[in-house]
Amino acid sequence: MTAVLKETARSSIQYGYAQNSDKICSSIQFILAVVAAVAVAAPQYSYGPPPEDSSEEVIEVVPILRDDRVHEEDGTYNLDVETGNGIILTQSGSPGGPDDAIVKAGEYSYTAPDGTEVHVRFVADENGYQPQSDLLPVAPEFPHEIPQFVLDQIAKAAEEDAAAARAADASSEEVAAPSRLYHSPQ
Repeated sequence: MTAVLKETARSSIQYGYAQNSDKICSSIQFILAVVAAVAVAAPQYSYGPPPEDSSEEVIEVVPILRDDRVHEEDGTYNLDVETGNGIILTQSGSPGGPDDAIVKAGEYSYTAPDGTEVHVRFVADENGYQPQSDLLPVAPEFPHEIPQFVLDQIAKAAEEDAAAARAADASSEEVAAPSRLYHSPQ
């Protein structure tokens, strides 16, 4: 290989392309070394199935059974999607919110990893995303017992508000008389 490079460099000198054949030879060797290093460092892809003894995770490809989308010129849309693993999404929307924000409504369902069937209905409008499902946690019904530290804090805040109101009333009662230092305009 080196002989071929030197011969190429010598022929370049004969035609007036280069002055120093050793520099050309070194440059070409360096370029070939860099190309070889890049080729060796390139990732090796395997497009076949993993070997049986491999610990690689097998990714399941889920087919899309239905994907119906309708977009109207006025901004309204309808979306229906169903996948092969049981995920179903139905959604519709229109620009009816403030500043022509999209108001959406729909539902989706799937099977949780523990086997529970999940079904969620939702609305997304100027009040935010509002899901409804039997599986979502629910806040306890009011009235429930209010902890004592909360009642103490409410009482303290009321006392501070009353003290501030009394101070404001006291300062408003002491209205100063107009100054006698005013003169007529000249």
